[in-house]
Amino acid sequence: MLPWFENNAFPLYLAPMAGVTDVVFRQICKELGADVMVTEFVSAEGIMVADERTRKYTEFTDGQRPVGVQLFGGDGERMGEAARKIVDWKRPDFIDINFGCPVNKVVSKNGGSSLLKDCPSLEAVASGVAKACEGIVPVTAKIRIGWDMDHINAVEVCRILEGCGMQAIAVHGRTRSQGYSGDANWEVIDACARAVSVPVIGNGDISTGADLALRKEGTAVSGVMIGRAAMQNPWVFREAKHYLETGEELPGVPLEERWELVLRHCRLAAESNRYGTERHAIMAMRARLMAYCKGFPGAKELRQRLCKVESVANVEDIAAQSLAGLAGV
Repeated sequence: MLPWFENNAFPLYLAPMAGVTDVVFRQICKELGADVMVTEFVSAEGIMVADERTRKYTEFTDGQRPVGVQLFGGDGERMGEAARKIVDWKRPDFIDINFGCPVNKVVSKNGGSSLLKDCPSLEAVASGVAKACEGIVPVTAKIRIGWDMDHINAVEVCRILEGCGMQAIAVHGRTRSQGYSGDANWEVIDACARAVSVPVIGNGDISTGADLALRKEGTAVSGVMIGRAAMQNPWVFREAKHYLETGEELPGVPLEERWELVLRHCRLAAESNRYGTERHAIMAMRARLMAYCKGFPGAKELRQRLCKVESVANVEDIAAQSLAGLAGV
C-alpha cells in the first residue's frame, strides 16, 4: 500500500490542472493542508526529446512530497521510457498516468480520455509504464467515468488498471463529453472503489468540508482529490480537515488574508524560473487572479482590472485600493 494511505489515513490530493498546479501553487496548497501533489500533465514525447519547456512542468520541491509526475501519451513503450527518464531526473514519489484529460489537443494524440474508448490500448499504456517503473516507483492512474453517458465503463477500466499494476486510481465523476459541466457521479466512483482492492480517490464537486465528509462517510473511496475549488479557495484543504475533525466549519478567510496570499503567489511566480520575466509571469497569472477574486467586494470591477495587470506592483496597487475601500478610507 502507498504510505499515504496507511493507518486509515484519508489523504486529500490536489488535482493536477494544466496551467494551474505549477510548483508555486502546489507549495501554497501544501502549506494549507493538501497531502498529496500531482504535477501538471506532461507529454511523454516532450520528455523523450528532452524538451526544456516540458521538463519545467515536472519541477517540485522536497517540501511538496509525496508528489507524483503525471504523464500522457498513447504508446506504452514510449510512455515507459519517458517515465524512467523522469524518475532518473526527479525521483518523484510516483508516476501518474493521465487517462482523463478531455482537452482536444490531448485526445487527438490518442492520450487522456481517448483511451477510455480503447481498453486494449489503455491496458498497453498502463502495463508499459508499470513494467518500466517496477521496483523503482509506484504507478497510479487518473480516469473519468467514461467517454460519454452511453459509454460509462469506469468499473471495467479500474479492474484493468489494477491488473496492470496500478497502485491507486483517481476517478473523476464526469464523462469526457461532460467536460466540467453537470454533477459528478459519485455512485459510479463508489462502484469503482468497491470493485478493486487498490485505493480509489474520488474527484468531483468537493468544495467544502461538508462535501468531503459526505463522500468519506457515504462511499468506499480511500481519499479525495480537489481541483477547481482550490483555484478560488486554496484554504479548502484546511477547512475540510477541520470539518472532518470537529464537524464545524471554520470562519471565512478575511479579505486581508486573501489578498496577502494573492500577492505572495504573484511574487513567487515572478521569482520562479518558469516564465522568464516578471511581466510574463504576471500576465500568465491573470486567469488565476480572477479566480481568486470571486466573492471579493467589487469583484466585477476587480476582474476588469486584474485581466490587464503586467507587474507585481500593479496587483499591489489593486489590493491596496480594495482593502482601503473595505476600511472605508
